[in-house]
Amino acid sequence: MKRILAGIQPSGDLHIGNYFGSIQKMIALQEKGEVFAFIANYHAMTSVDEGGRLARLTMQAATDFLALGIDPNRTTFWVQSDVKEVLELYWMLSSFTPMGLLERAHSYKDKVAKGIASNHSLFSYPVLMAADILLYDSASIPVGKDQIQHVEIARDIAVRFNNAYGNIFTLPEFDVDESVATIPGIDGAKMSKSYDNTINIFGEQKAQLAKIKKIVTDTTPLDEPKNFETCNIYAIAKLFLNTQELEALQERYRTPGEGYGHFKLYLAEVIWDYFAPYRERRAYYEAHSDEVREILHHGAHKAREIAGAKMEKLRTLTGLKY
Repeated sequence: MKRILAGIQPSGDLHIGNYFGSIQKMIALQEKGEVFAFIANYHAMTSVDEGGRLARLTMQAATDFLALGIDPNRTTFWVQSDVKEVLELYWMLSSFTPMGLLERAHSYKDKVAKGIASNHSLFSYPVLMAADILLYDSASIPVGKDQIQHVEIARDIAVRFNNAYGNIFTLPEFDVDESVATIPGIDGAKMSKSYDNTINIFGEQKAQLAKIKKIVTDTTPLDEPKNFETCNIYAIAKLFLNTQELEALQERYRTPGEGYGHFKLYLAEVIWDYFAPYRERRAYYEAHSDEVREILHHGAHKAREIAGAKMEKLRTLTGLKY
């Protein structure tokens, strides 16, 4: 059975970009393969530098994932830092990672350009991601379009390592759903917490509506038809609507008399209703945090068994075991 691996940083509230970009597909893949899903709290240290906050966000992410449909009976679900072997592999892989490979990483350059402080962990992020992938011989990595290069870097590192020590690592393939590869934020750019343009999945309804009201639109007057094809509201709405609902919304855009404010209110209602059952499950897991921790510990135990066996072989091959 094909092993599928996915992770998400506990660096803040989950937003609809997270959901449609990776989580929804990851949940669906539980029916098609062996899913490994982890909370990437080591990666989150590139943006969260307060210990108590990171711990809270880790539990929040676990609760959110379970609420959104991660089934611990079908998915190995754990916290990245509970499997220390990933850091040992990260160091091993660093010796097979040319500086130029990391210097060409689009994500790093983009984040620095956006004002995020440059440091070694941000720069070497793709190597740790490669360790996450290769440690479990992951065959398929569901990612957004912006993460494709990181999977390619992991492949490149794996090839270099395999050339030195034999066919030890499975070469991963990225899996991108082109229809939702890049989820637009309220400003039309890629939805990202780094850009402060997200719409959260959970939280108060008033806060969600306030964020939706900030969606950037053009200045077409109320009494003129609107172009849905270039509208940020429509670009987000189509993630939630079926064909018939989309056609009805398109007709509303073509018909004068409604402004973008009406479409924003409609979008807010659609999003709130869509996630209603997930909010109920989230309330359950919030009230049963011990159950969440037990699920994570069980998943980490299974992941450690696989990681431990892999690292024993790697220590022998690299001469670290003597």
